[in-house]
Amino acid sequence: MKKIEIAKQFLSDNINLFKCPTCGKGYKKVNDFSIICPNNHSMDISKKGTLYFISHKVNTEYDKEMLVSRRKLINAGLFDGIINKISDLIPSGKQTILDIGSGEGTPIKKLEENRNNQDSAIGFDISKPGVNLSTSELSKNLFYCVADLAQLPFNDKSISVVMDMFSPSSYEEFNRIIKKDGHLIKVIPNSNYLIELRRKLYKDDHKKQDYDNTKVLNLFMEHYPNAVKYNVKYTFALPKSIRQDMMLMTPMHWGKNAINLETNELENLNSITVDVTILDNKF
Repeated sequence: MKKIEIAKQFLSDNINLFKCPTCGKGYKKVNDFSIICPNNHSMDISKKGTLYFISHKVNTEYDKEMLVSRRKLINAGLFDGIINKISDLIPSGKQTILDIGSGEGTPIKKLEENRNNQDSAIGFDISKPGVNLSTSELSKNLFYCVADLAQLPFNDKSISVVMDMFSPSSYEEFNRIIKKDGHLIKVIPNSNYLIELRRKLYKDDHKKQDYDNTKVLNLFMEHYPNAVKYNVKYTFALPKSIRQDMMLMTPMHWGKNAINLETNELENLNSITVDVTILDNKF
């Protein structure tokens, strides 16, 4: 099947999840390759099999090179420990899962494979290049769209699990879209996250070598004081073929005072530390 046909099938099966950005009414039907709301506002499915809920131009630092590198690392298993823990936290049975800031789409795809592709899963990002790259992973239960975190195109109480891996949060929107008994699962980096790379990139800037998640953690706990915290830490062995991608996949290498690492410096990067806190709030 073509991408646009796969997307049409997903939207036909899950039209109740989406709302019109023009009038706020829930979409009611799919006609040909368009979704239509009760006020006859329509949105066309692109040939790539996605919806663009943002009509204005967006400037994003995430270029295709960075996104491709990120996909290589995630496919190699960099985030498997995180994704496995998230999978453990999600209740059994079919869920509607939303990946916030889904990038090039691999984390939600791997989560769905872990859960035997039983859910209705959506990834969204503000980055059009990221979403277009994601559509290589379309399936009957997995869909991607371009959308804005501040104005999510989903109906009230329509999502059972929101997954937020290293992305900004809009707690007001999360509270609006998550179902009763649903879950908000947020992943934030700890002080040793990718520490080996940070030490190389910022060897002359000790402040940049450190990372403190206190503000993000405290803000989440202010909103959700009953949330449960889980620490996930492991060492990932870096194959030589993707060590350059390890540097390219993170915006750290663009930072002020970052060193442009040569190939021989990256050859010593045999492993990398993944160190995160996973926050789980049940509604």
